[in-house]
Amino acid sequence: MNDLNETLLAEVAARRDALVALTQGLVRIPTLNPPGRHYRELVDWLAARLETHGWEVELIRAEGAPGDSDRWPRWNLVARIAGASPGECVHFNGHHDVVEVGEGWTRDPFAAEVEDGRIYGRGTCDMKGGLASAIIAAEAFVAARPDFAGTIEVSATADEESGGYGGVAYLAERGYFSPERVQHVIIPEPLGKDRICLGHRGVWWAEIETKGRIAHGSMPFLGDSAIRHMGAVLEEMERALFPLLAGKSTEMPVVPDGAKQSTLNINSIHGGEAEPEPGFTGFPAPCVADRCRIVIDRRFLIEEDIAEVKDEVRALMERVKAARPGFAYEIRELHEVIPTMTDREAPVVRSTAAAIEKVLGGRPDYVVSPGTYDQKHIDRIGRLHNCIAYGPGVLDLAHQPDEWIGIDDMIDSAGVMALVLAELL
Repeated sequence: MNDLNETLLAEVAARRDALVALTQGLVRIPTLNPPGRHYRELVDWLAARLETHGWEVELIRAEGAPGDSDRWPRWNLVARIAGASPGECVHFNGHHDVVEVGEGWTRDPFAAEVEDGRIYGRGTCDMKGGLASAIIAAEAFVAARPDFAGTIEVSATADEESGGYGGVAYLAERGYFSPERVQHVIIPEPLGKDRICLGHRGVWWAEIETKGRIAHGSMPFLGDSAIRHMGAVLEEMERALFPLLAGKSTEMPVVPDGAKQSTLNINSIHGGEAEPEPGFTGFPAPCVADRCRIVIDRRFLIEEDIAEVKDEVRALMERVKAARPGFAYEIRELHEVIPTMTDREAPVVRSTAAAIEKVLGGRPDYVVSPGTYDQKHIDRIGRLHNCIAYGPGVLDLAHQPDEWIGIDDMIDSAGVMALVLAELL
């Protein structure tokens, strides 16, 4: 390892306490999504911290984006440090929103307690610890090489947990991820410090509604139950669609192994009368359900075509229609994402792999995520393909009770990212 690399790793190690404090500060602001709480509070806090370390900071509200409102505005931060001379730009992107807390916690989810070398709290792993690691890596690099050529950017963006449309997508539409502005992107999602994530599977979300006719529950023969119609749809999925998807496989290095095949999840089902208001103690009315809806989450492979994915579901619905008198349905598409995978020979991939070998002493694993993340917008809207996910944390801990991140893992990942900056800039 050369003198610069040793200096960089020493600079990162010297910032251990600063890394812990930064992570704790981010976690203690409960940026829950939905609905989008405390977004402005977090970007204001982070902006103040970054500006004292020499960053130029811009705050951007994603006005008009899905979820944005005066009550719940979608705020994003983009920070920038320019070097001593022109050069390429390396951008670290991390989302600042976190999912609901859920049940089963044994500690305060927003206290960011440190215990046995771990920081506990909602968002530590996914992905405020990764965002903090990237910031510390950049600041360590600037301290060691103040005369560097090029630019370093860090963004803290909204709504990744709900699709990223109020965050990275909004910024990408406005040129923040154009290849003319940015040449390399690392998203420090919690894939593990010895893994490089090249991309993700595709996704198609749709709502399927079956139609019925309301009638008195004592005379269901005078109506037509949409729930029974939906039952036939679910039965046909079990009979034909799930086995079909299980037979498809990919050459993408998707983890875990179960995600190497096509999958379908039924996210929700709603039929008949609406759920009663909280505290209501009465009984439901006797009615035949005139509507039933499910939301499906179809994850597909890079070998599949999106049109084929949709046609499989439409063909299933037509088979059910042909077999059931009075059957009527509607499919409403919610959103879609095409699979993406960065080439292993891309500059950011090669630089990160070399840095992992230097810091950790072994070659990285190359993986693909089973679910999408904000690389989809950088690739599709920004047209920037030199992008990976790399960061500390155990993916299985994301969205779990007692979520945590290891401090040593953050230090190691920050060291890797600092060496990547030295290579690319």
